[in-house]
Amino acid sequence: MRLLLSLLIALAAWWPIDSFAEGAGGGYRGIAQMYYFLMWAILCYGAYDTFGKKVMYVAAPLLAIGLYMMLPAH
Repeated sequence: MRLLLSLLIALAAWWPIDSFAEGAGGGYRGIAQMYYFLMWAILCYGAYDTFGKKVMYVAAPLLAIGLYMMLPAH
């Protein structure tokens, strides 16, 4: 659990930098990435709270893949 928490903290600290990496006239991929990560975290917690840990272990990767596919193109 500590490893997961450390990974989430590292990603939360790194991803805001990614949103500012695009130059003038860039797209919305960085801010959308942060928004979808927050949405993923809330949906994973909802799966854990409603169905339990085993369902969350299956749903979390599926949600991550689905939300990644929804990101805007470069």
